[in-house]
Amino acid sequence: MKDTMRSHTSISPLHRIYPLGIVFVLVALLSACNSAGSKSAQASAGPPSIPVAVATTEQRDFPVYLSGLGNVQAYNTVSLKSRVDGQIVQIAFKEGQLVKQGDLLLIIDPRPYQVAVEQAEAAIARDQAQLRNAQLDYDRYQGLFKEGVVSQQQYDAQRALVGQLEGTVKADQAAIDNAKLNLVYTRITAPVSGRVGLRLVDIGNMVHANDTNPLLVLTQLQPIAMVFTLPEDQLPAVTKRMKTGTLEVDAYSRDDSTKIAAGKLLTIDNQIDLTTGTAKLKAIFDNIDSALFPNQFVNARLLLETRKDATVVPAAAVQRGPQGSNYAYVVKADKTVEVRQLKVVLTQGNVSVIASGLTPGDQVVTDGQDKLQSGSRVDPHPANGSAANSNTRPAGTPGQ
Repeated sequence: MKDTMRSHTSISPLHRIYPLGIVFVLVALLSACNSAGSKSAQASAGPPSIPVAVATTEQRDFPVYLSGLGNVQAYNTVSLKSRVDGQIVQIAFKEGQLVKQGDLLLIIDPRPYQVAVEQAEAAIARDQAQLRNAQLDYDRYQGLFKEGVVSQQQYDAQRALVGQLEGTVKADQAAIDNAKLNLVYTRITAPVSGRVGLRLVDIGNMVHANDTNPLLVLTQLQPIAMVFTLPEDQLPAVTKRMKTGTLEVDAYSRDDSTKIAAGKLLTIDNQIDLTTGTAKLKAIFDNIDSALFPNQFVNARLLLETRKDATVVPAAAVQRGPQGSNYAYVVKADKTVEVRQLKVVLTQGNVSVIASGLTPGDQVVTDGQDKLQSGSRVDPHPANGSAANSNTRPAGTPGQ
């Protein structure tokens, strides 16, 4: 009886395996269903979005610049030399000093020239006394000649003597003027306001009027000039604008990143360089802060005009088609792109001015165009810079 009861209460090992198998089958079925659902969702969602950089088309005033390489020149450069011979007895300036017109710079020993002035004054005093005596005799001879006391020859000789002495007095006066002028030349003063260069002579040295080397070089820095070049094709536009007013010119550093000074265009040279096909233009700067220095190389930017309410986009958004036409990818509201044909007026630096094809507010693709075609779905991200704050450094001729 006990054996019978034990056989009924024992469980076979196969009965223990069946529930585990059922669990495994259910898990496999659920996994297959999830995989099929995921594939179905991906198929219904379509191809993945392409990440691109975008910028917004803007409307603003756009300055048009012409660029060229410039060289700063002193408005006046004076190499001062002595106009008389003598020894330098005083140096009244310091190297690098800013001086004003008329300031004393050097003194050459004036004593020999002061003596020459006194000698000339003594000579004229002597000759003036002789002239007065000869004039008195001539006045007496006039009366005596009428009375027949003196002959015609004596009368004419006395008149000739008066004329001769008058000429001598005039020559003496000229000698005085020359001596006084040489005396003035012993004091060398600044002919213009400017900056004194390095001293080229020392006190005590003898200098001569025919010396080839100057005593010092004086450069006028305020104002200061800049000569730069532009291609000859741009000259008609510049000449036309000059008739309507003065054009602004900016001087930038050699790396074209820092504005140094602002000035005005003065003139255009009267000929074109045949070897380079460029013309020279001259601009003037006040240079109040002495930021420009003679012989300094700078980049010149001539403001030709300002286009009002221009439609601008980053130049990276503009693509060129196989036929030479310009186009851009525009992001629509549904995050797909369409191709727009563009008419580009000019490209300056990394900004393009658009005449037609875009309107302010349009989002254009600036990076990732190589993966796009019309209708592609995109994931837009703002570009690093927009047309509003992009660098507008001039590049090339304005106009395409």
